[in-house]
Amino acid sequence: MDELWSFVFCTDTKVWIWIALNRETREVIAYACGDRGEETCRLLWDRIPSAYKKAIVFTDYWKAYQAVIPNEQHHPVGKETGETAHIERWNNTLRQHLARFVRKTLSFSKCLHMHEICLKLFLHRYNTELLPSIG
Repeated sequence: MDELWSFVFCTDTKVWIWIALNRETREVIAYACGDRGEETCRLLWDRIPSAYKKAIVFTDYWKAYQAVIPNEQHHPVGKETGETAHIERWNNTLRQHLARFVRKTLSFSKCLHMHEICLKLFLHRYNTELLPSIG
């Protein structure tokens, strides 16, 4: 699991995209949009399908993860370990495919609703078209 930020409407409105990725298949299994707080992390955790709820979860050391993910499953690690490399690479893929998710861009979503719709369309395409061609 990891989170990345983007902007909606202007650079003053930062939105965090939280992603849960299956490391073996590279499939995005859940997402949530919001702030970087515990409530958005809990929303992501609640959206994860029950088949994945007992898996080991690798994250960074962000405090929201520690508050939401059960201790026996949660393994916070630094980027230097390589355990979160898959999801960091996925974040780059998202930013390469959609200009509105690039950090320094002139492309912005005008509202959060359209931002999330664009993300959903990309996730659907990634999981159904792009992912099979990668593997």
